[in-house]
Amino acid sequence: MKVGAHYLGDGKCEFSVWAPFLKRVELKIVSPKELVVPMERGSGGYWRAVVNGVFPGAMYVYRLDGDKERPDPASFYQPTGVHGPSQVVDHGSFLWEDCIWKGIDISQMVIYELHVGTFTPEGTFEAIIPRLGELKDVGINAIEIMPVAQFPGERNWGYDGVYLFAVQNSYGGPEGLKRLVNEAHKHEMAVILDVVYNHLGPEGNYLWDFGPYFTDKYKTPWGSAINFDGEYSEGVRNFFIENAIYWFKNYHIDALRLDAVHSIFDMSAKHFLEELAERVEEFSIRERRKFYLIAESNLNDPKIIRPRELGGYGIDAQWCDDFHHSVHVLITGERDGYYVDFGKLEHLSKSLKEGFSYSWQYSEYRKRRYGSSSADRPAKQFIVFSQNHDQIGNRMLGERLSNLVPFEGLKLVAGVVLLSPFVPLLFMGEEYGEKSPFLYFISHSDPSLIEAVRKGRKEEFKSFNWKGEPPDPYGVETFLKSKIRWEKRVQGEHGVLLNFYKTLISLRRNHPVLSNLDKESLETFGFERERVLLIRRWKEGESFYQTLMICNFNGSDIRLEIPFPEGRWKKVFDSSDTIWNGPGSISPDEIDSGKDFSIRGFSFVLYEGI
Repeated sequence: MKVGAHYLGDGKCEFSVWAPFLKRVELKIVSPKELVVPMERGSGGYWRAVVNGVFPGAMYVYRLDGDKERPDPASFYQPTGVHGPSQVVDHGSFLWEDCIWKGIDISQMVIYELHVGTFTPEGTFEAIIPRLGELKDVGINAIEIMPVAQFPGERNWGYDGVYLFAVQNSYGGPEGLKRLVNEAHKHEMAVILDVVYNHLGPEGNYLWDFGPYFTDKYKTPWGSAINFDGEYSEGVRNFFIENAIYWFKNYHIDALRLDAVHSIFDMSAKHFLEELAERVEEFSIRERRKFYLIAESNLNDPKIIRPRELGGYGIDAQWCDDFHHSVHVLITGERDGYYVDFGKLEHLSKSLKEGFSYSWQYSEYRKRRYGSSSADRPAKQFIVFSQNHDQIGNRMLGERLSNLVPFEGLKLVAGVVLLSPFVPLLFMGEEYGEKSPFLYFISHSDPSLIEAVRKGRKEEFKSFNWKGEPPDPYGVETFLKSKIRWEKRVQGEHGVLLNFYKTLISLRRNHPVLSNLDKESLETFGFERERVLLIRRWKEGESFYQTLMICNFNGSDIRLEIPFPEGRWKKVFDSSDTIWNGPGSISPDEIDSGKDFSIRGFSFVLYEGI
């Protein structure tokens, strides 16, 4: 069932809203001139009205049982914010120029996550467009945009959105997002959009007035859970599935990143995620190109990404937190909070070979066994990273790795991520070692809610033993501090690191082994005490290719007798070379099995078989 205001052309518009318990629903056009139209109740609790003389730009609300006046839950645009009226949008009027665009296979993606408000001084979709060419030049071919569903105020991470179909007004609204996607596709770049289907923000959330969108059966860390499996849940499920198709159809989005699916609670025989994947697959078949779903999950449950015919939900890929945690602890030494479960090379080694490090082992952080084996899932189903909005922004001071580890360490983790057999993701500014923090920020209007957010953030940080006061989430200065300094990307070490990333991405894309996303053709060997990890990868075919990557997570130079695979190896890349502002390599240009080997602290060396 369609929801929202669908402009049919010639001044005719169809309005549809789900409100199963209401006795009367009226459409009230508030501008350009006021008009009240009774809506007709149909099956399934949907109310509908087709009205003449309504053109794009018209503002409207729904009057519920002759009393409350509320914006459309499926509003396509909220030009005056979450409390104002909704606006009619003609999605058919935009002149798309991407008719030959067929998307990018997820296995070929190098993803760049960004926040619209802090990526540029202007904080708009339009301001991102001039930077697409520079991202493309580095090797980025997919941008992932943090949520843009209308949230209260002008500054927010986006996870407090309350109008899931409406594009944030302060970012540039529907037209701005379409222009960005259109230009990205012209640059042969995919666009991934982060969507939140596990909760809605509190301010401006009027869904309660329309129907049973929420349930008390389950709890989320952010408020009431969505009613995906209780009475009347069919209308709720339809609302969110329609939203997913809406982004693909009207905004030409290539993939959706589903936020925190572990907080989508559904005990139905067919989980919401499975039904969503089915509908997106049907849409992909109709459109003759693949649209992707990428999950964020802390369950370590491969069922989420396992094909439906094998008993899974059929989601295409998921973020791999275990990979991040393994790398982060090895390079920083931090062991607070959830990092207590990591710190050994074996965690990274297992993640490289399987995906999940925890597959029903005991978790000290969770005080229970956790996870299931993902060894049977292909490498292209795992998105890996050394930084993202969560792992930076959920630190009390929002520090990036560039503030936590030396320059050599930044290069090491870049190599581990970009030369892994998985799909890499970078967080905006990472490619040049951005120093600005990425802090948590809001601009709610309710003083009690603002204070609750302040207290909630402090509570979150307790398990990490961070000292001091967190920056005020409501403070404008907190938001401004989080803006990246794009101009630094060509200066000094920043420019060196930028070229370093560019070279690694090119190497990943063009080398026959590194471009082969296959964790089956991979083996590792670790020296735990020395903190040195060997990663051997290969590709068989008409010719046999192999690479050997030696990673030193020790800050000191190391000399070892390493049991190299038989044969001779020549050096392809060394992160400690002076060209990368390193101290200079101490690793040989060629190596043979059984010889002593030296490697700089916090560095990696890549060899290929000859």
